[in-house]
Amino acid sequence: MAVAPWAWAATPATAAAPWWLWPLALFVACFVMGIVAVPAGIGGGTLFVPIVSSFFPFHLDFVRGAGLLVALASALAAGPLLLRSGLASVRLALPLALVASLASLAGALLGLALPAQALYLMLGAVVLVIVVFMLLTGRSTVPPIERADAWSRALDLRGAFVDGASGRTVAWRAHRIVPGMALFVLIGIVGGMFGIGAGWANVPVIHLLMGVPLKVAAGTSGLVLSLASSSAAWVYINHGAVLALIAVPSMLGMMLGARLGARLLDVLDARVVRRLVIGLLLFAGARALLKGLALWP
Repeated sequence: MAVAPWAWAATPATAAAPWWLWPLALFVACFVMGIVAVPAGIGGGTLFVPIVSSFFPFHLDFVRGAGLLVALASALAAGPLLLRSGLASVRLALPLALVASLASLAGALLGLALPAQALYLMLGAVVLVIVVFMLLTGRSTVPPIERADAWSRALDLRGAFVDGASGRTVAWRAHRIVPGMALFVLIGIVGGMFGIGAGWANVPVIHLLMGVPLKVAAGTSGLVLSLASSSAAWVYINHGAVLALIAVPSMLGMMLGARLGARLLDVLDARVVRRLVIGLLLFAGARALLKGLALWP
C-alpha cells in the first residue's frame, strides 16, 4: 500500500505554522491522554487516533501507525508500577495477549486496505456499542463467581491486591476463559484495523465477562496492549505508515503521562474508574463517528 509522502495536510494554517509546533503540541496532548488512559485501562491509542486525526493536520495512515506505538508506550511505562501493586496479572494477560497478537496482524492488513471514511464510521460505531453495553450492565465491582471453570483452575488465574481507596485486600479469580479468548480474537482484529490497541474493549471483557475486579482488569489490559500493539505495529512500519516526527513526541508524552496515571489507578475508587472509562469512550467514539460522516461523499 502506498501512503502519503508527507504527513501534513496542505492548508494555509499548517503552512504558516513552524515545523516544531505540531510535535510539541502532540507531546503535551499525549501527556494528558496518558494520565487518564491508564486508570481507564483503555490504552493511549484509543484516545490518540480519534483525537489526533480530528484536531491535528496529519494523514490518517500516519496517525494509525503512531497510535499503535503510543498504545505500546503507555502500556510499557505503566506496566512495572501496576505489577508491583498487584493491579496487573501476567498469568491472565499472556493467554489473552497471544490470541489478540495473532489477530491484530490480520486486522492491521485489513485496516490498511479500507478507505478512511469507512474506518472512522466503523470505529465510532464499535466504541459507542461498548459504551452502551457498559451502561446497561451497570456493574462497578467484580461480578459474583459461584465456581471457577476448568481452564481457570488449570491456568491458576487468580490473585489478590490491596485496594488503595478502601485499604481492603481484594481476592479474585477469573472464569469464562474460553469465551473471553474468543472475544479477544475479535478485539485483536479491531485493534489492529484501527490502530488503537483495543484497550477500550479489553476492560469490559476482562471485567464483565471474565469476572475480574475493575482495577485488575484495567491494569491487566495494559499488559495485553504491550504485546498485541507491538505485533500490529510491525505491519504499519513495513508499509511505511510510521513517521518519527509524529510517533516520537507522542510516545514520550504518553509514557510520562502513563506513569502518573498508574499511580492514580491505585488510589481511585472503582466507580470513579468506571465513569472515567465510559466518559472517555463516549467522547472518542462520537468524534470518530462525526469524522466519518464528514468524510462520507
